[in-house]
Amino acid sequence: MFNNAGQHYNHLHFWSWMKPNGGGSKLPGRLGKKINEDLGGLDKFKTDFAAAGVGQFGSGWCWLQVKDGKLEISKTPNGENPLVHGATPILGCDVWEHSYYIDYRNRRPDYLKAFLDNLVNWDYVDELFAQGLSILRLAEWRGSFTCRLTWPLIAFASTLPP
Repeated sequence: MFNNAGQHYNHLHFWSWMKPNGGGSKLPGRLGKKINEDLGGLDKFKTDFAAAGVGQFGSGWCWLQVKDGKLEISKTPNGENPLVHGATPILGCDVWEHSYYIDYRNRRPDYLKAFLDNLVNWDYVDELFAQGLSILRLAEWRGSFTCRLTWPLIAFASTLPP
């Protein structure tokens, strides 16, 4: 059940994390600034994000997440995502073989490069980044324990139809 629910949440965002003619090096201002501050710039981010995806043994995801006000890169197995570790996912890439095998066979690094260079919808990533900072401010006001309990519910509720 956990993996099914996790994959549902992950894929709802996965489709929005991509757009035709996406990727590239033009990032919205605040997101670009934060990537420079926390991750050493866009090129280093792309290298480290791809390395997380390549390094995920078997099926899973690689992530750009907000945790304690900082951007981090992580990876998770199966349908897991950063929410279960107290972080807010703002970009994820599915590294299950079904995502890339037809086009890339076993060349996961090429798939991740193509994802970052040609598909990422940076406007959506920036939107989630702003939401993550809003949740962080709420957590600071209400206490981190409350946020850790409510954020997964808020995140899940945001995926439900009105």
